[in-house]
Amino acid sequence: MANPILSRPDAFTRTQPQWQPVPGLQPDPRAQTPVGRMTIEDVISKTAVTMLVLVAAAAATFTVVNPFDTSARTALIGSSIVGFITVLLVSMRRVVNPAAVLFYAVVEGVFIGAFSKMFEVQFEGIVQQAVLGTFAAAGATLAAYRYFNIRVTPRFRRMVFIGTAAFAGVMLLNFVLALMGIDTGLRGMGGLGLVAALLGVGLGVSNLVVDFDSIERGIAGGAPASESWRAAFGITVTMVWLYTEILRLLSFFRRD
Repeated sequence: MANPILSRPDAFTRTQPQWQPVPGLQPDPRAQTPVGRMTIEDVISKTAVTMLVLVAAAAATFTVVNPFDTSARTALIGSSIVGFITVLLVSMRRVVNPAAVLFYAVVEGVFIGAFSKMFEVQFEGIVQQAVLGTFAAAGATLAAYRYFNIRVTPRFRRMVFIGTAAFAGVMLLNFVLALMGIDTGLRGMGGLGLVAALLGVGLGVSNLVVDFDSIERGIAGGAPASESWRAAFGITVTMVWLYTEILRLLSFFRRD
């Protein structure tokens, strides 16, 4: 799943800072105070809530679904479609609704739970490795961004956006073809599947870098506090994508 939330050039700029009058005073530009601005604490707290909801839904789904009947496949396909539509709808809204963000977290939790169960029955312990690998990759990316002062240029942003959109488009087409019974090999265990998994992880990490830069710019630009939900939503989208690609990649090293 590509991240159209934070990688777009106008992230955090569509909602301009708002102002409210000081109680008891006549409306006067000199006697106004700004509505709360987005802070890094806001982003962290909203992201934590969103991720906790996702993990809870994933754990429940992982426990309930049976990979040997149609329940896992039904949950996987249904949540994929609903999650994709939710991302598109939320990304087009001028103001992000927190309820929509949490709804997405639940839907993607169902997807992650079913997806993980299908891999776990084939490679015992791989889910735990993928979870640790995902958070390790995110932590390392954040550390590199902060301490090595990585600069996100407009050219890099465009390259990541185009690459992500192209990758997502190909994977969406592959998903449709798979439902029709056509195997392209992109999600198989062959060489083409390995290349796709490596490319997916690379794009996921690159999107995290763009996400961190977009959030930092939003904070510096005085984005409203409500925009922290947009940040949390964007990071969650990227983390879900990164987890699925790392899980796929690990499966190549767990084959007999």
